[in-house]
Amino acid sequence: MVALAGWYTRYCLGRFCLALLLALSCFSSNVRAESDPLPEDARVSVIEFMLQQAIAQRLINGAVVVVGDHRGILYERAVGLAGFSDEAPALTTAAVFDVASLTKVFATTPAIVKLLDEGRLSLLDPISSWFAEFEGSDITILNLLTHTSGLHDVGLDRSEPMQSAINRAAAQIGRVAVGSRFKYADINFILLGELVRRISGLPLDRYAHQMFYAPLGMQTASFTPVPNDNNTPTLGNGRTALTGVVQDENARILGGVAGHAGLFSSVHDLARFAGMLLSGGQLDGTRVLSSRAVAQMTAPYFFRNGSVVRGLGWDRESPFSAPKGTIFSEFSYGHTGYSGTSVWIDPDADLFVLLLTTRVDYQRLRSFNKLRGDISTLAAALFVGRERRGMLERPVNPGP
Repeated sequence: MVALAGWYTRYCLGRFCLALLLALSCFSSNVRAESDPLPEDARVSVIEFMLQQAIAQRLINGAVVVVGDHRGILYERAVGLAGFSDEAPALTTAAVFDVASLTKVFATTPAIVKLLDEGRLSLLDPISSWFAEFEGSDITILNLLTHTSGLHDVGLDRSEPMQSAINRAAAQIGRVAVGSRFKYADINFILLGELVRRISGLPLDRYAHQMFYAPLGMQTASFTPVPNDNNTPTLGNGRTALTGVVQDENARILGGVAGHAGLFSSVHDLARFAGMLLSGGQLDGTRVLSSRAVAQMTAPYFFRNGSVVRGLGWDRESPFSAPKGTIFSEFSYGHTGYSGTSVWIDPDADLFVLLLTTRVDYQRLRSFNKLRGDISTLAAALFVGRERRGMLERPVNPGP
């Protein structure tokens, strides 16, 4: 009852925010300010209005939003431009983005969890079992997955990038007590990506393709995308547009295939993966993870006396959980990407929200996180309980 009351409070708050935003958008969209009943087009136009406002404020140049459930896509919209000049083409839902740190949860984490499910490693295994450089360290697979290893990020040598990453991480042994604090760091997932290769015999990109992307019919998800008109640029150092090249410098030094960044994908492919998770590891009759593996991956691990809650790889409640919004339940999980991407998934509500953007302003982090949170809050207000309200009877499946 307590959980239900908490959800209802969040739901009412989200509905109030929705009604307020509808009222503010009346002048441009002719949408009535009442929150119920409203035509479906009027409801979902509020999401587009928020994206257009972010474009007008120069936070982004364009965005793609998809809302879906375990059966498929309920809503999709692309606004703005696929680039940073006025001559850039219009963004479409087929656009392929550098998803940045979403790599951690759409590639590396499921790969590790699949190996866990097969009994090829365990969460409490010390990483010294595979990295001799860490002998004497208490760091475990669980510590890497939950960012509680105590490791901090390092620069890499171009001549020996992976070995320099291992050596410089191992040099930090003993500086911070393992498991004593949550510190988000890419080095944890650089090591995990290399661990996938050492255990499976396949580099992370090939392993993810064979085990997840190909079986799920994900046609664009890859670490080194081929030249394509749908490839959407990101801004690199010096604000140079990078198209088909990973934005993260360490991922580039590692050849574009790394556990922390490097994945490119369209929103439709990410939606298929999210739908698989909501379906307990399967999609369209194809199983890629056991239901036990999905449950283990998204179960809560508590840190800082419960103020930080992480899954394996996935975020649940932390300083990085802006895309959770105000309505999604305590059982929900997600992640953000520096390039301007985010995902949040709520199995309790059977709903996910994906946001991919051509991000322009990297300084106004609070404003950008507010956009992430507002989109999720609105999506939950609009689509939670959608069947009862008769909004949408049949979701649109993106297809393979």
